[in-house]
Amino acid sequence: MNGTGTLLRLALRRDRLVLAIWIVLLSIVPAATAGSYDQFYPTAASRAGLAAGAVANPSFALLYGPAFDLTTAGGFIAWRMGGLLALLTGLMAVFTLTRHTRAEEDSGRAELLASAVVGRYALLTSAVLVTGGASVLIGLLQAGTMIAAKLPVAGSFALGASTALSGLVFTAVAAVAVQLAEYSRTANGIGTAAVGIAFLLRGAGDSATNAHWLSWLSPLGWAQQVRPFAGERWWVLALPLAAALVLGAVGYALLPRRDVGVGLVPPRLGRPEAADSLRSPFALAWRLQRGPLFGWLVGLAVGGALFGSIASGISGLVGGTEQTRQIFARLGGTNGLVDAFLATMVSLFAMLASLYGVQAILRMRAEETSMRLEPLLATRVGRLRWAASHLVFAFLGTALLVLVGGLLLGVANGLRSGDVARSVGDLITGVLVQVPAAWVVVAVSALLFGLLPRAAGAAWGVAALALLISLFGPVVNAPQAVLDVSPFQHPPKLPGQVFTGLPLILLLAVAVLALGAGMAGWRRRDVG
Repeated sequence: MNGTGTLLRLALRRDRLVLAIWIVLLSIVPAATAGSYDQFYPTAASRAGLAAGAVANPSFALLYGPAFDLTTAGGFIAWRMGGLLALLTGLMAVFTLTRHTRAEEDSGRAELLASAVVGRYALLTSAVLVTGGASVLIGLLQAGTMIAAKLPVAGSFALGASTALSGLVFTAVAAVAVQLAEYSRTANGIGTAAVGIAFLLRGAGDSATNAHWLSWLSPLGWAQQVRPFAGERWWVLALPLAAALVLGAVGYALLPRRDVGVGLVPPRLGRPEAADSLRSPFALAWRLQRGPLFGWLVGLAVGGALFGSIASGISGLVGGTEQTRQIFARLGGTNGLVDAFLATMVSLFAMLASLYGVQAILRMRAEETSMRLEPLLATRVGRLRWAASHLVFAFLGTALLVLVGGLLLGVANGLRSGDVARSVGDLITGVLVQVPAAWVVVAVSALLFGLLPRAAGAAWGVAALALLISLFGPVVNAPQAVLDVSPFQHPPKLPGQVFTGLPLILLLAVAVLALGAGMAGWRRRDVG
């Protein structure tokens, strides 16, 4: 364990921005939306309608889980956000632990550390402390902010504890994954697949009539079975705690059975010689970018299908007050709540797709800092040619994600409403007008990479700021000047609004200028 404290401080310093964003986002969301419950559902009749609508459509159970008590703000928050918060905390845990363990081995820094007076378990222990500590802090802050919002103390602590323990479970899952995988990308894939399987088990168990036992196989299902604000069942918390301890012990037991930089599962041997189609910078970029792109494609396709299946019933869930209609109007449209909901989902898909674009841009920076880029640039491959091979995925991949999400959203909504052609046509138009806004975020990331490479990680902050403003600004009645900071506020919200082309032209101009400045900086600066 020698050196654990030093490695812990180093990890906290390196993650001071990214981890802070995760913690703030996941901590404040439940309390920030507590006040809107009374606006949406001010009467007993509206709350009864909410409960009836939630039960009538099995897609709501698949997406949000079982609704135990929708007559209180706490019960509503636990239903709408409990599963989502546990899922996002699990993803945070997987990414954070992998970044501070397997990724360090991929870069060679872990081997340098191992040559010093650093214990065999120090790197894993520091990563577990950072990741587990972040999960616990998220849970505590969630509970504290909800108590400050005048929600019941017991329910607040139950929701915070279920979120924190979900993070600890997937911290332990990631601790096992990094021992099995040869590379950090594979470990991330195993960890995120575990989160996805947990979601599918929970969703299948909650939506199927005779298979509720499936949700008890999922850590995400345990988080909801605690029943925050609906007669808390504290004993359920013992399940994720036991799972975290057992899986964590497995991870520590596997660690000494492998060498640094090698996984327990050996990689497959490749062909002795690469095909001609693989001998280009674009082919290399495709090999590096295809995994995240496919993962995001599957996620947005599933999300589109799920949200599309519930769109036609959304009017039965929201209240009928004037405040509710005004908020939905500001969120996305004025020609009906269903159109406003679909427009909001389309905008959300564009925001999520921009996160993939940021990830694709930062892959360029990772190649640079891992010293794999310099040998490549020593060949006939020029800087702009290499950058262009990655930018194709960053920009076109972002557009493809938005398009696929909107297509599945339109198909699922059309199947429910009985007019697939009209629904798909409206949604395809709706997603296409959102692409320039997503490209602005991607282009700003390219700008940071080209001009301020050491601050390239701030691209996550730019994307998170845009998401925060767009998602919560209208709900808290933020000033229009603040809302305008986000590029996602400017495209016409289709379906539901009149198409206007000027905002799209301006957004494209901003994206082109930022990308051009970034590439100009990339041509002139030093590599490394």
